[in-house]
Amino acid sequence: MIKIQLPTTEEIIRKLKIGDEILISGVMVTARDAAHKFLIDKNPPEYKEILGNTFIYHCGPVVAKENGEWRFVAAGPTTSIREEPYEATVIKNFGVRGVIGKGGMGEKTLAGLKESGAVYLHAVGGIATMLAKCVTKVKNVYMLDELGVPEAFWQIEVKDFPVVVTMDSHGGSLHKEIRGKSDVQAARLING
Repeated sequence: MIKIQLPTTEEIIRKLKIGDEILISGVMVTARDAAHKFLIDKNPPEYKEILGNTFIYHCGPVVAKENGEWRFVAAGPTTSIREEPYEATVIKNFGVRGVIGKGGMGEKTLAGLKESGAVYLHAVGGIATMLAKCVTKVKNVYMLDELGVPEAFWQIEVKDFPVVVTMDSHGGSLHKEIRGKSDVQAARLING
């Protein structure tokens, strides 16, 4: 396992390759569809400080507020491909070093990762409460009133958050490799 401390650097991220298993610690930010659209439409300069050299997590968390403090109850990944129209631009404009989600992303994002020195990291679906235990603190929440709980920007501290690099900054994509192998096997099965 490779340990990554956030914030990080382009140099560290460019050393990662597809298949690397990572434990993330430090500060990252959740962002889904409405948050990405906001970043593209408004290009708010203050978000460069919030997102720069850290990771965006495609997650609509379940949260609870206790004694005036937010706590993550569930923090499972959401499907990332919905952010394909936005992600390469968000990575470039805001200095993002990684994107976490499930299911992978497309060619536009893959090119953006290579250009900007970022990676796509796959988080396991179905273990949302376990992943929430890796969230040690909610540092801040942005756009909560405007976007609602699932779509807000949640700035969180994590400890040993487990992921796998499935798209790297060298053009490698496990998603593409597996899809190619699956297509070959499917053709064999269909054509005998």
